[in-house]
Amino acid sequence: MSRRAGSAGPRTLAFVESPVQLLNVLEWAHEHAPGAGFTLVVLSPIDPMTRGQLRRMSELAREEGHQVRWEEARGGAMAPFHTIGGLTGMLRRADRVVLGDPFSRYVQLLLTITRARDLVVVDDGTATMEFVAQLANGERLVRWHRKGGRPGPRDVVFAPVSSVARRRLTPGAKRGVEIFSSMPMQEPPAGVTVTANSFAWTRSRFGPPRITKGADLVGTSLVETGVVDGDRYLEAVRSLAKAHGATRYFAHRREATEKLHRLAVETGLEIVRPDLPLELIARRGPVGRTILSFPSTVVHTLPLALVGTDVRVAVCDIDPEWLTRNASPRAQGFLSGVTGSARDVTRLSAVTAV
Repeated sequence: MSRRAGSAGPRTLAFVESPVQLLNVLEWAHEHAPGAGFTLVVLSPIDPMTRGQLRRMSELAREEGHQVRWEEARGGAMAPFHTIGGLTGMLRRADRVVLGDPFSRYVQLLLTITRARDLVVVDDGTATMEFVAQLANGERLVRWHRKGGRPGPRDVVFAPVSSVARRRLTPGAKRGVEIFSSMPMQEPPAGVTVTANSFAWTRSRFGPPRITKGADLVGTSLVETGVVDGDRYLEAVRSLAKAHGATRYFAHRREATEKLHRLAVETGLEIVRPDLPLELIARRGPVGRTILSFPSTVVHTLPLALVGTDVRVAVCDIDPEWLTRNASPRAQGFLSGVTGSARDVTRLSAVTAV
């Protein structure tokens, strides 16, 4: 039976570009506005796995009583103009805007249009930690794996828009800013309200899971983002799976098909492409008694989603030798921070890649 949350109204408008962002919007709504539906706009990406997860998450959002508006925001050269043109009126009427990725150029452009007095940033994974640090220090908004590199031509052209977006995300007399996050916040920006995401909605809707005797391994897109060398990553996965008896590998939605095929052939792991964010997959079960991960968002979120179960989350450090020559100078420190700040996890030394 669907649990209705009322009809969507004009006061709150949410924008998401990934399944995790949509999940965290639902968590925010459960915490802040139970019983109040709103409009949730999906700025759809191109890759099929992300689109599939977003479709499934959109179904859950509708069951909660929210109105979902699906935008083919990247469906051709004219798509951004059509999308922004169709959303301008809604943006200007909204009193509150909820967003998941302040680094997104799409979102930054939308922020230049809105007149909302309240802005809410929900988690888009570990990038939220970098966003908070950059906002507190008054820095330009740059994704952590690109920080330290020279701005490209597009960065230069887009700089005025990014600057306006950063000012919009800075609280003031006429605008409140909230960060709703499960990530550790050491020095939140002055005036920003920080609210903890405990994954209460996830636990209320799913589980508890059936727990198996084996171990599951969580994949990462660090190879795809150019941070970790592909061969070193494969060797590390093989060693980690052998050491802990892992049999399943839950693929990140951005992992390349060719890489996953090679992992399956050379490690013997069963490759699983989840149809929902891993927090929901793990909560539904079945799930291994141990979940192995490299530094990523899930080392912060899975312990929260799995509170009250006997599942152990273990995180393996990234050996500096695995980094590519082109990896950002910030990469090793950021990844170590992700691991070191995680709570309720077992920390593993970097495995020996042989």
